[in-house]
Amino acid sequence: MTHARIRLVTDRCTSCMICARECPTWCIGISSHTEPLPDSPPGPRQRTHHVLDSFTLDWSLCMYCGICIEECPFDALEWDTEVPRATASAAAMTEELT
Repeated sequence: MTHARIRLVTDRCTSCMICARECPTWCIGISSHTEPLPDSPPGPRQRTHHVLDSFTLDWSLCMYCGICIEECPFDALEWDTEVPRATASAAAMTEELT
């Protein structure tokens, strides 16, 4: 399969941070917050889950090695055929994936 960039499947991402930890260049940034599970019983220690706020990827650092895709246990990352957009500077190559 031909690939050009990494695509995020937002509804599959659990903000587990495995992709960011396994990335050899640390080009992935994730921020999330916790929310109570809808069906959890009330009490002093309510069950929660992480909700994704933002997922950023710095294309100037990415080696396109695919380690993040291979390591994601929820298949939230996959190869895409779209090419990353051109920018005037390396600093502008950070993109928030949605």
